[in-house]
Amino acid sequence: AVTGAVGDFRIRPSFHALKAFAGLIPGCRYEGRLNTSPILEVHAFRSDRKLFHAVWTINGRTAALIDLYANEDLQAASFVSRDGDLLSEAPTLVSETLIYLYWPPEREVRTKAGAAILKAVAIHRHVLGKTHSFFRQDGWQGLVLARDTNEAESLLREIHPQRISSPPREAILRHARNAIWTITDPRNPDCRLVVKQPARIFLHKRILDCRKPSKALRSWNGACELLRLGVETARPVAYFEFLGDASRRKNFYICEYVQSRLSVRELFSAYARGLDVFQEVPASEVYGPLSRYLLKMHSGGVFFRDLSGGNILVSQNAEGQHCFSLIDTGRTRIYPLGVPLWQRLSDLSRICNKLHWTGREQFLGEYFRGIGKTFSFPYQIPFHLYDFKVWLKRRVGRKALKRLLKKFKSG
Repeated sequence: AVTGAVGDFRIRPSFHALKAFAGLIPGCRYEGRLNTSPILEVHAFRSDRKLFHAVWTINGRTAALIDLYANEDLQAASFVSRDGDLLSEAPTLVSETLIYLYWPPEREVRTKAGAAILKAVAIHRHVLGKTHSFFRQDGWQGLVLARDTNEAESLLREIHPQRISSPPREAILRHARNAIWTITDPRNPDCRLVVKQPARIFLHKRILDCRKPSKALRSWNGACELLRLGVETARPVAYFEFLGDASRRKNFYICEYVQSRLSVRELFSAYARGLDVFQEVPASEVYGPLSRYLLKMHSGGVFFRDLSGGNILVSQNAEGQHCFSLIDTGRTRIYPLGVPLWQRLSDLSRICNKLHWTGREQFLGEYFRGIGKTFSFPYQIPFHLYDFKVWLKRRVGRKALKRLLKKFKSG
């Protein structure tokens, strides 16, 4: 027996998924799994009416359908969603959300030899009203996130990797190791997109990072993993990389421009100067929400690894509450069961470098209460060490050397 009235219950997505399965698969003969690679599942079922393939991935990974099936089999296939809806547009990717492909019952369809996921690519599948489109052309590969095929094609006309040229001077946001600039959003001329491309990669980094994904793909993956865990970040739009690029500079990451007046670095610097309010943002309204935001990030398994105050943008929601959004997500590392404490301290020591100790005790006191601890002296040691590292770097490191050279030239 089940207690309660019918009105006390609601239909969950799994109900529709079970209904779709019950309408398609029972009565079929199971022909087995068609691939051997982990993370990807391809299973075949045949009846007198149809040949079905059920395909999905796990853990936020994805596979390109053109890497799994021959082109003629994809053109002959029909596609049904996890919930049993006939898809009007053929998908290009397989994700955590199962899809069914079906053909006439007499057709023989096998997966390609070595069928597997896209190497090192993560996606956030459950973006409301949007879908991912796979792109591979003239040596370039990438993904575009859009409402439908028409919007994806419209975006590609403007942000195609062969169309993105050197950034115009007036649109540059940063030009150091990476070039970062803005372009008009093809979907809305009143909005902007941000483009990021590696500008300078030293030889030793090319050697050390030769087995790592491109910078663009790392930025894409970091943003997708954050969104999968419910942590707000600049919304990804696309990434492109030139396959086999030895220079490691031919890649682009594109995301939406975050409308923000301030960064946490500006706020913490102002509070450290003795201000309790900076640009109408009181410190008392920042420490608590920011600590909860970072606690959610760390508890979800996100070790950001570059958590400087400049990488956290501050804005206001419709209710007037201060909210936060991470940018520069390329160094993000994901843990399955939360971030270890010593790595949390590594993140937190970076963001607190501009903040005075009184502010740190308030901000970190909130954070540590969230994990059932007190911000006592042993936990303060990494913050002192990081402060010393920054002090040393400014006086004898690259920044100090640049200041000395500048003074020498001017004198």
